[in-house]
Amino acid sequence: MPGIRRRGFLAVATGAVGAGALALTGCTGDSGEPGASAEGDGKPRRGGRLRAAFAGGGAGETLDPHLSNLFADVARAKALFDKLADYGPDLSARPRLATSWEPDAGLTRWKVTLREAMFHDGRPVTAQDVLHSYRRITDPDKAFRAKASLEPLDLAASRALDARTVEFVLKRPTAEFPNVVAAFGAYIVPAGVQDFDKHPVGSGPFRFVSFAPGRSAVFKRNDDYWDGAPYLDELEFVVANEESARINALLGGQIEYAHELNPTTARAHEDRDQVRIVRLRNSAMQSFVMKTDRPPFDDKRVREAFFLIADRKELVDGALSGAGEIGNDLFGKGYEYYAAGLPQREQDIDRAKALLKEAGAEGLEVTLDTSPVAAGFTEAATIFRDQAAKAGVTVKVRTGSKDSYWKDILDSGTLCSYRSGAMPIEAHISQRLLTDSTTNATKWQHKDFDALYQQAQSTRDKEERAAVYERMQRRLHAEGGFLVWGFADWIIGTARNVRGVETKAPANSLDWARFDKVWLA
Repeated sequence: MPGIRRRGFLAVATGAVGAGALALTGCTGDSGEPGASAEGDGKPRRGGRLRAAFAGGGAGETLDPHLSNLFADVARAKALFDKLADYGPDLSARPRLATSWEPDAGLTRWKVTLREAMFHDGRPVTAQDVLHSYRRITDPDKAFRAKASLEPLDLAASRALDARTVEFVLKRPTAEFPNVVAAFGAYIVPAGVQDFDKHPVGSGPFRFVSFAPGRSAVFKRNDDYWDGAPYLDELEFVVANEESARINALLGGQIEYAHELNPTTARAHEDRDQVRIVRLRNSAMQSFVMKTDRPPFDDKRVREAFFLIADRKELVDGALSGAGEIGNDLFGKGYEYYAAGLPQREQDIDRAKALLKEAGAEGLEVTLDTSPVAAGFTEAATIFRDQAAKAGVTVKVRTGSKDSYWKDILDSGTLCSYRSGAMPIEAHISQRLLTDSTTNATKWQHKDFDALYQQAQSTRDKEERAAVYERMQRRLHAEGGFLVWGFADWIIGTARNVRGVETKAPANSLDWARFDKVWLA
């Protein structure tokens, strides 16, 4: 029962790090800087322990940053480790351990200069550490998160020019090289370190204290951090897999940060004084996938008809409880290179009927695969089923397993529910829309489209490159396989005394779950 599981969470958190970790004294700052008021006006103050609750991965959890898959893994990794670059609010790459990157004329060699930074054991971060980290990630016998993202690098030919300069050799022209080094999971670790669970050593804003897989992790402030010491004395991650456990722990004063709340919970508490609700806009694309290589969606007239069937506002209001904004059949609203100038597509049932008739698809029946694997999926499927009926289309909703859904729908079926977190638009194209993309759920396979992507990657001038990306998006908007109906908010709850949580950072970006800039008022 939910109540038993909630009590279980609190007992686990206490048992992992001692009862004192959950005492209320842990949430107040000590002798903070003058001028900080109860409402957070004035300067940030130092001190205190912040306790953050995330859904976890059980006893098999690890602090190995190259194995980060869950949000909890990534949040812990970014507290302990750094990358050469990371993604800003618009998902463009921002320098981190790298201070600069410069390409040669052909965009096949990039020289990266490292900043002066230290690992937690006092060693400097060097070019050799960078090469070691990337070679570890790309080990063919391992399944590390960033392996596919680092594929453009020829690491056998890449070399350290000196202690703080790396020359990366690439297999082909890659104008978006900064996205490669900012890739999810591309953390820099010290050469020679293999054990990341007993005493992980990184260069991040917090140092390791303790780790109990599936329970908690405790870190302390790194006073020597290159980007400035965190305000918090300590940061504790606790595991609470149920959303109800996270919000109840927050309301009960046992944590100060609850990750991933649902829209109903947010609405219930947004106008109250107990907690703060933080909405990270444009964090998750919500869509339906149409398989473009098989009937009925191998006919672009049918795909256009389905674009016109969708009432996007009704989907956002009904499936997301209004916690998001409508989409326009393109990924990456608000991100760098997004084709914002294209007209917003509106529902047009009469035009949809005409297109279906023209395609010989009157009275069409289609199965929509969905699953409770993600919030809003089953609700959106039901809403779209009813919208399609207005155009004479019978949609049969088929609910699949949460455990195998993503694998099941990659190659099978014809229509399915789909979601994606934030990533650069270029990465979305390369991973999902090229002929040889390994996660090409829409089966969009066009050699001329592949050639446009290569043209963009070979174009040094950014404005000219943006024009190529816009051309690609115009085609996807007209005849692609992603029916993008919305972009969901990512919702976080915090205690009233928590300050510094960035509100313009989509999940997966640099400032999401960035606890070195958070303080307790």
